[in-house]
Amino acid sequence: MASQGSLTEGEHLVLRLHPHWKTVLRPLLIAIVVIAAAITTLVLLPSSAGGIARLAIGAVALVAIIIWCVVPLLRWRTTTYELTTRRLRLRRGILSRSGRDFPLIRISDVSFSHGLIDRLLGCGRLVVESAGEHGQLVLNAIPTVEQVQATLFQLVEDEQARLAREERQ
Repeated sequence: MASQGSLTEGEHLVLRLHPHWKTVLRPLLIAIVVIAAAITTLVLLPSSAGGIARLAIGAVALVAIIIWCVVPLLRWRTTTYELTTRRLRLRRGILSRSGRDFPLIRISDVSFSHGLIDRLLGCGRLVVESAGEHGQLVLNAIPTVEQVQATLFQLVEDEQARLAREERQ
């Protein structure tokens, strides 16, 4: 979450997004498969099998769920895209955080694309072109990508107009 202390003077948060919820579908499906496999294995396990075998199956299922389900869910939850009146901010990380800021004044083009499934789900790919060493930023699974693209484009124009007014004064 963008705190007021992390924004510059005169900068305001316009939009905060997480990757689209479709990115958590695979981890949830994997969790269902792992749980079903563990239950099936426990049911089919001979009654002569000891408690250690049952504990081992539970432990393997737990580790699999943590690796393939919990970590991706945490990664999704801790990844944010923020649009402010001055920059595009990317933040990600579970235990350690990393961030990247793109000043709106350096953005030269904003485009989006989405296939049939993305259109049905209401998400897509946002491509931000900027002047400088990084060139192009591609963000996948952006919810309401068309609205985000339009908002970002408008913010870029507003920032350019603001800087032009400041130069004239």
